[in-house]
Amino acid sequence: EVQLVESGGGLVQPGGSLRLSCAASGFTASRSDMSWVRQAPGKGLEWVSGIYPDGLTYYADSVKGRFTISRDNAKNTVYLEMNSLKPEDTAIYYCEAKAWGRTHRGQGTQVTVSS
Repeated sequence: EVQLVESGGGLVQPGGSLRLSCAASGFTASRSDMSWVRQAPGKGLEWVSGIYPDGLTYYADSVKGRFTISRDNAKNTVYLEMNSLKPEDTAIYYCEAKAWGRTHRGQGTQVTVSS
């Protein structure tokens, strides 16, 4: 059974940092397309960043230069390091994985950027 468990969200002031984690089980994250998506209040899902089996990483323009996606193959975990956070980064952040022929999504972790 594929499981994705996000953690690391919280309340942070503008300009602050957070590191989100996505612990994967039931498949090998390093062999799968892994992404972070987010949903702000009252808005649809927005793709944020992706890391692929070849190690290449991609970012939405809105987070480029501030967010970094990475993975720890030994822990089967993907991370999203978020720096210089802005109020508009407030959202529920979800980890997604393409595994076993379909896209899976975790339960999400809330990130709130506010003073």
